[in-house]
Amino acid sequence: MKIFDTHCDALLKLQMAKRNALFHGELLNFQQSKELDTNFERLQAGGVKVQFFAIFIHPEFPSDEKWQHALEQIDLFYSEILGNNPLMKHIKNWKDIDSLKPDEIGAVLTLEGADAFGNDLMKLRQLYRLGVLSIGLTWNNANLCADGVGDPRDAGLTLLGKEVVRLNNEHHVFTDVSHLSINGFWDVMELAKFPIASHSNARALCDHPRNLNDQQIKAMFEKSGMIDVVFCPDFINKDSEQATIPDLIRHIDHFCALGGVNNIGIGSDFDGISSYITDLNNASEFPNLINELQKHYSEAEVEGFAYRNFLEHRPGM
Repeated sequence: MKIFDTHCDALLKLQMAKRNALFHGELLNFQQSKELDTNFERLQAGGVKVQFFAIFIHPEFPSDEKWQHALEQIDLFYSEILGNNPLMKHIKNWKDIDSLKPDEIGAVLTLEGADAFGNDLMKLRQLYRLGVLSIGLTWNNANLCADGVGDPRDAGLTLLGKEVVRLNNEHHVFTDVSHLSINGFWDVMELAKFPIASHSNARALCDHPRNLNDQQIKAMFEKSGMIDVVFCPDFINKDSEQATIPDLIRHIDHFCALGGVNNIGIGSDFDGISSYITDLNNASEFPNLINELQKHYSEAEVEGFAYRNFLEHRPGM
């Protein structure tokens, strides 16, 4: 079965390895490096048809270096993921997904946190031109656009953040709420035409600030937004680094109970997590999730979770 995965951090791993190579480290090979949960061979083995690749900049980096870090990751997207793998095809607009050949995998470029462009909308427009199709305004920290879930102030969007959402709407780009403060989330709900939670679970089942509460979940479904379940055990079972596939399915059950059977997808966070769901350690093991889902849901519903819901909710469709 085809899989659409709306979040991974392979670009960050590739960048850090390249920087470390300057000090006698080793470069990672996207084709087959075992250090990458989402290397090409594993994507193929797991049936992944579309993989989102996030640009993520550590908040500790100085502000005047963050744009350079973003450009380095984008360069690796073009050179290592696309350039060295002819079967990886850049999804530059949402209709490109429909033209993928049977043996091709679509690659979508995303941004996790607006820190990369600061308050420079010219840089944001450049990101659109380079193919970024989903933008999360924050990671866990606050920035010039909004507060993240890790900031106790819990402020909403700034005027700049609201302008970014409007530009996302204009360019048919997702606005990702997965790391936003609660007040920021509600500001996005008022403004965004294309909201997505690229990697979040249900807070009612696991009381973690990275998860969405029931009110937020219902609002996402009312806005025709996608919520993509994340594989990080901390967001599945509270205060635990262990989780099973049935534990993850409990979150899918909860979303369905709130009316979201047609709004659920997958956002693994592979290459960005330090512990794993049992039997779901990298992209090659997606069939284990599909097999377990088929015990609980109809084939049509499982296809929806895997890829079809996304096709129906992508911007402009």
